Amino acid sequence: MSKRLAVAGSGAIACGLAATAAHHGPVLLLARSTESAERARATVEKTLVRLGAEVDPEHVEIVTDPQLLAEATFVVEAVVEDHEIKAGLLGELNGILEPNAILASTTSSLSVERLAEASGRPERFVGLHVFNPVTKMKLVELIFPQQASASTRERALALCENFEKTPVEVPDVPGFVVNRLLFPYLFNAVRLLEETDMDPADIDTCMKLGAGHPMGPLALLDLVGLDVSAAIGETIGEPVPARVQQLIGEGALGRKTGRGLHSYG
Repeated sequence: MSKRLAVAGSGAIACGLAATAAHHGPVLLLARSTESAERARATVEKTLVRLGAEVDPEHVEIVTDPQLLAEATFVVEAVVEDHEIKAGLLGELNGILEPNAILASTTSSLSVERLAEASGRPERFVGLHVFNPVTKMKLVELIFPQQASASTRERALALCENFEKTPVEVPDVPGFVVNRLLFPYLFNAVRLLEETDMDPADIDTCMKLGAGHPMGPLALLDLVGLDVSAAIGETIGEPVPARVQQLIGEGALGRKTGRGLHSYG
């Protein structure tokens, strides 16, 4: 079966997936509105320029009508980390796609088994947890529901390898592997900030230079987004620090809003 890939979403993960896919052929990106489509177009083009890629931006066709995904054979849902929102979109896509098409979700912490059930095609469903920035990060956590067919497994692995990613099959537990281990550490860094009133940059410098991390924990939370980070913490049962909750209430969500645990001018 020839592969026709589509991505449903217009945020950082969706645009990163589209830019990655554009290196290997055409891809459809489904945005919710004309405005989000325009933002996604700008993001994809900026990403391709930054990568110095000799890729025609027209490889990414951005649409707002879900019916235009009808001929896609592999559709990756990449919207907000909320079960009800994801489940609603997956159910809608199930009614549009051909029976043999695979549905995937980029969830970073939600139950893949529940999403697969909501999709209406659990035998052709996969959790495809990619990491931000998608164009650079090599790991993909693959999570299969119990009913996933052998063909679904093969096609999901082939997609990852085609994108030059390293797939690792992980269990369907809250947070999977990376976030299950990562977020207690990240939130502990915030608690240390609360207890000591240290400069956030100093905490990040300690972990970069002392532990060899490429990015400090507070900067990483800002990159992920404090709202997304809080949602992951709630899913895996890790208490969300008061400072994070306060910033979310102020609309300071990290890099995407220009302010979070750090400020971005």
